[in-house]
Amino acid sequence: MRVPSRLLLLPAVLAASALLTGCFASTEATGAGAGERLRVAMMQPPRSGLSPLSDDAFKLSRWSTAETLVSLNAAGDAEPALATGWKQSGRSWTFDLRKDVTFHDGTELTAEAVVRSLTEATGASPKPRILDGVELTVKEGDPGTVIVTTAEEDPLVPQRLSSPQLSILAAKAYGGKTVNPVGAGTGPFELTKVNGTSSAALDRYDDYWGGTAKASGIDVTFVPDGTARAAALRSGEADIVEAVPVSQAALLDKDLITEVPMPRTNTLYLNTERGAFKDPALRAAAREAIDAKSIVKGVYEGRADVAEGLLGPALPWAADLREPARGAKSADPAGKSITIGTFTDRAELPEVAAALQQQLQKAGFRVKLEVREYANIESDALAGAFDAFILSRATVLDSGDPAAYLYSDFASDGSFNIPQLADPAVDKALSKAGATPTGDARRRAVVDAEAAVLATDAAVPMLHERVIQGDAADVVGAAHDPRERELVTLDTHVK
Repeated sequence: MRVPSRLLLLPAVLAASALLTGCFASTEATGAGAGERLRVAMMQPPRSGLSPLSDDAFKLSRWSTAETLVSLNAAGDAEPALATGWKQSGRSWTFDLRKDVTFHDGTELTAEAVVRSLTEATGASPKPRILDGVELTVKEGDPGTVIVTTAEEDPLVPQRLSSPQLSILAAKAYGGKTVNPVGAGTGPFELTKVNGTSSAALDRYDDYWGGTAKASGIDVTFVPDGTARAAALRSGEADIVEAVPVSQAALLDKDLITEVPMPRTNTLYLNTERGAFKDPALRAAAREAIDAKSIVKGVYEGRADVAEGLLGPALPWAADLREPARGAKSADPAGKSITIGTFTDRAELPEVAAALQQQLQKAGFRVKLEVREYANIESDALAGAFDAFILSRATVLDSGDPAAYLYSDFASDGSFNIPQLADPAVDKALSKAGATPTGDARRRAVVDAEAAVLATDAAVPMLHERVIQGDAADVVGAAHDPRERELVTLDTHVK
C-alpha cells in the first residue's frame, strides 16, 4: 500500500516538536502587569541586530514596538500615526506631530527626535530601499512640525514615510555604531531584551499614547525551520506562528490556520531582447501553454490564487479596474529551444519550473531548466542570460504602491528589468502612473500600466501567494496583514 507523502513527514514533525520543548518558556520580564504574555515563533532571525535601517525593521513593526510618522490602510493610502496630518507645498511636505507621545525611555517625541531618526536613515549605507533614488532632507518647522523636502516633487512622500525602516526612535538608539532599538520605540510594547539570533522579549508600555495593550508582553523565539514552527503551534508551545509552510499547513487543524492574500506574484518573465522570446508570437504561445490552475493545485496544494494580472487580490481595487489584456497572436513553437532559470531559496519554485517544463514541451518547445541559489543566479537573470525566468516577486514595495515595482521590472531603464523590455508604450504608461497623485486617479494609471506590460507578453503572471499564519485557539486579535507589517497589536491577547 502506498503511504501518503504527508505521513512520511510525521517523524520529522515529531522530532521538531521534541526539540522545541522548553524553547517557548516565558522570558523573564519586568512591569508586565495583568494579562498573559504572547509566545510568538518568527521565521527569520535578526540579520542586523534589529536595526530599523535593515529588513529587521519589519520585526519591530510586527511587534508594535517601533512606529512611523504615517501608516497605511488596507488600500495602501496614508493615514496618521506619529504625525496627525500633513500638507504639500511643491517639493516640501509639512507634518504635524502627535502631542503627548513618549519614547520607552520616558523622553518626549519632538521635532528634533524625528529629524534625527530620518536624517540617520537618509545617510545610512545602504540606504533604506524606500529611499532608493530619492533625495530627501528633513528639518524642524514651526513648533511641533517637521518639513520633509525632496529634490523633485514626489506625490508618494507620506507613503514612503510609512516604511518600518523609517521608524522614529529615541536619541539613545543612536549612541553606538549601529542603531539599537531596545527601550527606544514609541509603540504599545517596549523591547527589553534581545538574545542574539535566538529570542527577544517585550513588555507592555503602559504610557502608550494609543491606549493600553491587552497582553502583558511578547516572548519571541526565532525558528527558521518551517516544520519546527508548525510543530510549536501543534504542541501548544507557541501562540502565534508566522509563515507556516504550505507543506505543513495541511497537517494542522484548519481552525488554527489563516490564509491572507499577499502582494506577491509568481511570474514567468520572458526575454524580449534575444532568443526565442524576442518573437512576440512565441511569447504568446508560451502564455497560452501555461496552466496556472494545475500549478496552484499541484505545487501549492490550493493555497494560492490563480493570477488574472500582475496585481493580485491583496490589491482588490486592481480587479475592479482591470480589463482583459490583448497580446499578439501565437505561433507554433516548432521545437524552439529555451532555457528557464529559477532559484531554490523558495521551496516551491523548482517544482513550478518542473511543471512549466512539461507544459511548454507539450506545446512544442524544447525546454532546459537551470536552478541555483538566488545569490548565484540573480546577476545572470538581470543580464538576460535566460530565455525565461520564474520569480516570486513582491508587487508593492515599502510604500505600499505598485507603481515602483512596475517601473523597476518593466521600464526601459528599470533596475530589475529581467525581461529586458524596452517598449515606448510601456514606458509612457509607467511614467504617467509614477507622476499621478495618490488616490483613484493613480490606481487607474497603475492598472493602465499593468495592461501595457501584459500586452507585450514580457511577463506571464501565474499565481498570487498567500501569507499562512498559525494562531492558537485561545488567541484573540492577532493581525493578519498581507504586507506583513502587523502581527501583535494593542488588542492581541490570550483569552
